Amino acid sequence: QVQVVESGGGLVQAGGSLRLSCTASGSGFSIKSMGWYRLAPGKERELVAQIRSGGNTYYADSVKGRFTISQNNAKNTIYLQMDSLKPDDTAVYYCNVVSFLFDSNYWGKGTLVTVSS
Repeated sequence: QVQVVESGGGLVQAGGSLRLSCTASGSGFSIKSMGWYRLAPGKERELVAQIRSGGNTYYADSVKGRFTISQNNAKNTIYLQMDSLKPDDTAVYYCNVVSFLFDSNYWGKGTLVTVSS
């Protein structure tokens, strides 16, 4: 079993920055990808950023140039540096881990990011 724990959400003014962290722990798993999804009221869940085992990264168009995903492989941890935040970035951010074994998905409980105008 894999446990996924996020941290770092909070309230920030527009134009500000936040850094989210996510750590995956457990035994007997190999990570295929780790990433961040977000869910805002009235909107569909959106993949915000993802980093894959080969180091390739993906960013949603809405966050390109403002968000940066990075990883610490030794600690099975990823970070999402969010700069130039906008009110539209307000959402619950969920960390997602995909294992090579059966492409199993594991999720954190989510962390709330609120950007005030």
